[in-house]
Amino acid sequence: MSEPFVPPPYPYDRLDRLRPLADGFDGGVIDLSIGTPFDPPPASVIEAFGSSNAERGYPASVGSLPLRSAVRRWMGRRFDIDVAETDIAACIGTKEFVGTLPQWMRLRYPDRDIVLHPAMAYPTYAMGATLAGCRSVAVPALPDGGMDLDAIDPSDAARALLLWVNSPANPSGTLDDLGAAAAWGRRHGVPVFSDECYVEFTWAGKGRTILEHGVDGVVAVHSLSKRSNLAGARVGFYAGDPDLVQYLGEVRKHVGMMVPGPAQVAAVAALDDDAHVVEQRDRYLRRLESMASALHSWSGIEIDLPAGGFYLWFKVGDAWSFTERLMAEGGALISPGEFYGEASAEWVRVAVVQSDERIALVADRLLGTR
Repeated sequence: MSEPFVPPPYPYDRLDRLRPLADGFDGGVIDLSIGTPFDPPPASVIEAFGSSNAERGYPASVGSLPLRSAVRRWMGRRFDIDVAETDIAACIGTKEFVGTLPQWMRLRYPDRDIVLHPAMAYPTYAMGATLAGCRSVAVPALPDGGMDLDAIDPSDAARALLLWVNSPANPSGTLDDLGAAAAWGRRHGVPVFSDECYVEFTWAGKGRTILEHGVDGVVAVHSLSKRSNLAGARVGFYAGDPDLVQYLGEVRKHVGMMVPGPAQVAAVAALDDDAHVVEQRDRYLRRLESMASALHSWSGIEIDLPAGGFYLWFKVGDAWSFTERLMAEGGALISPGEFYGEASAEWVRVAVVQSDERIALVADRLLGTR
């Protein structure tokens, strides 16, 4: 008889034991572990929530036409591409999309059972495979941090349901070669899903999407959680290959996956406003620089700014020991690298998702302990 599935501990819950270490600090714990936005969305977005008149009826599962049209306009401005509204669909944030995708793809390709993803990665890629009864296979990194697609075993490629690529990457901030990923997928007949949730926070050059390389066999996944500080609204979208988008939209319709109507209306207001994103970029870059400087002065470790995203990602050796020491001496909670895969065990991630004042408070605490 097979053993029943027992969910593993949620990674961030494992940090709770460290929280009492900050009890002695005025201001308490400064949480830099989970990438949950702190700053307010634009007032126009909040107003749209309250005045949408969209709360009574069931919203369209694939997203309203105004929402999909707003996505189309945004992608045209940001990437100079044109994706039809019929090839765009909404999701309830993107974590549920990532976590459930292997189930829907397994139904479509019952003879395949492998999910490929970066070795240093958002843990939901692997958990989505587990929840679907599939096997997750981590793709090792090249020296520049991108995926070494040539290292994928041909037998794994033959059984792959999909390949995840993430650029800018969580946790490392690496910018991957999206054109190479699209080409690999087409060559091997493997759908490629590109998680681009941090694209608005690309520091090394222009933000990129895999859809610049055509839509055949590829789907780009985006979220308003990071771009517009709307993590609580749960609005995301996916766009690309018409056949894949239509298939997923139909499956998801049957299980009632719908972004609430007021959130869809608010998302239109957010997508049509680029000014608040520019302001948010300035905030995150300022905080990255401030936190990197403080941590370097305190620890002596060289900390490079990421190519994208709002995380500092650096090697410390014993990640749990470093995390505990930072809590004890600075009252700041961060994430040990093992949360993001076996290849990350000696690294830590610092999310600069607190106010400038709270970031400065961490620096003051750490520099006072030198």
